[in-house]
Amino acid sequence: MMKFGCNLSVFKPEKRRHLWLISGLFALVIMVHYLKFPNETIKGNFFSLEKFGWWDSNRGNETYQMANASFSAKKEATDLKNGLALENGSNAEPNRQKKTPFGPTNSTVQISIPPEMAMVSPSPLSQSVRDGTNATLVDISPSPEEVIVIKKMTSDRNISCENPMVKKMAMTQKEMGVVPFLEMKNMLFHNQSSYLLIKPLWPSIVDQELLNAKSQIENAEKIQDDDDDDLHAPLYWNVSKFKRSYELMEKTLKVYIYREGERPVFHKPDLRGIYASEGWFMKQLTTNTKYVTDDPRKAHLFYLPFGSHNLQRSLYVPDSHSFANLIEYLNAYLQLIRGRYPFWNRTCGADHFLVACHDWAAEETRWHMANCIRSLCNADLREGFQFGKDISLPETYMHFAQDPLKNLGGNPPSKRSFLAFFAGKMHGDLRPTLLKHWENKDPDMKIFGRMNRKDYAKHMKNSRYCICARGYEVNSPRVVEALSYECVPVIVSDNFVAPFLETLNWESFAVFVPEKEIPELKRLLESIPEKRYREMHERVGHVQRHFLWHNPTPQKYDVFHMILHSIWYTRVFRTTAAS
Repeated sequence: MMKFGCNLSVFKPEKRRHLWLISGLFALVIMVHYLKFPNETIKGNFFSLEKFGWWDSNRGNETYQMANASFSAKKEATDLKNGLALENGSNAEPNRQKKTPFGPTNSTVQISIPPEMAMVSPSPLSQSVRDGTNATLVDISPSPEEVIVIKKMTSDRNISCENPMVKKMAMTQKEMGVVPFLEMKNMLFHNQSSYLLIKPLWPSIVDQELLNAKSQIENAEKIQDDDDDDLHAPLYWNVSKFKRSYELMEKTLKVYIYREGERPVFHKPDLRGIYASEGWFMKQLTTNTKYVTDDPRKAHLFYLPFGSHNLQRSLYVPDSHSFANLIEYLNAYLQLIRGRYPFWNRTCGADHFLVACHDWAAEETRWHMANCIRSLCNADLREGFQFGKDISLPETYMHFAQDPLKNLGGNPPSKRSFLAFFAGKMHGDLRPTLLKHWENKDPDMKIFGRMNRKDYAKHMKNSRYCICARGYEVNSPRVVEALSYECVPVIVSDNFVAPFLETLNWESFAVFVPEKEIPELKRLLESIPEKRYREMHERVGHVQRHFLWHNPTPQKYDVFHMILHSIWYTRVFRTTAAS
């Protein structure tokens, strides 16, 4: 008999059979492991963990799980435009049969974390999504430094991203009364450095880059009012800090865009209508080679590219009065991201952001995405909008997708013959009250119900003040329309957080009127001195640039860059070092 390191002939036949049986079972186990990991890189990682000191016999599964979760991906060089191709202006009827965020069809990235070892256990819906995807596996070998951190982390099996203060603050805000504009400013700067800070679970070089940026912004060299031709200093709380922050954004910021998600909810910008802001931002970011990176290790921010309007059109059941399936759909997508990548889990979503303009987006993203930066048109303090974390998104009614600047501008003050103007549908309870007090009551107060677009624009161009009254929600496209037609906006919407509030001093170019003061509206406007009105009108002309979309290429300081800057600024001032 042949000898294999020992003489089997010394054993009795029964013992020899037992030994062969054990050997066969061992060989079968090895073969099963081999077949479970068809990707060569993953097989290599699995069988070399102990060799490189990555395997802990006491916490084997946990260490393997976290080693895979730590990302140093080398993905295929795929053109971003091909992966996120956008159909400009398409209004195709959405497929209402699609119930899960499967895909995308031509996705090229999947982190190879086995479902049973995902850092965060996915929901049943997201589990079925992961099982069905046809994405390509990539190498995720961690660096030695990452491995040290990973092993330290694995002692905690229950990584929770719940922040009890978020829920507490949401309940407090819902019960609050009317918050004056100046108090909003105080709340904003207080909250940026308080309960919303989340320490990352392990360090990253991007955190240090952001902390360095924060220091430079806080210590920005003072710019005199006349030193900068680009920026009109009275518009800003601190023009020096804004200019330095914007420069650092241009120099530093990198955004990673997740490729997961199926159209039309994901990766399909809606470029027309009242919710167009979210679509134009998606369109211009995904084609931007300056800010977008294909390497998530270099990303300071992670974009969740969904459209809240397309979500509503695709999944809402008419007359159901329920958001439940929309919320579950987004939660399934988020669980997919959390199970596939380590980035959300590292910061509990603090470095992730979304841009959503539909009225329901605030509620749809309120709990599962509570920690991420939400840029929302429905920026209502009573509906979960959180100062210091969330961003007010300008609502733009896009009539001309090919030429967003069409019909821009208005008459000079001397040729504006109307004191105030409003026209619109009777949404909510405030607008009927406005019409009750002022429709056909005073020749200086042009207050109407619905009006055709041509006459609407004509009245805005010929009015000194344009009334921006809320509808069902606090937001209204009239704010941007007023600025576009160089009409001083009068915001009648309690607890509405104005866009770019961390940067712009809105009281320098707009008027805020409490809803209860509607009967006194004319008296309040007439009490504004002529000099003060002309000053505000001039500033409207300066601030207008921050609210304009350009097609096809964004311009410096325009609304695309201002939205991105608000998100960048919030990320910078929410950054803290890892424990």
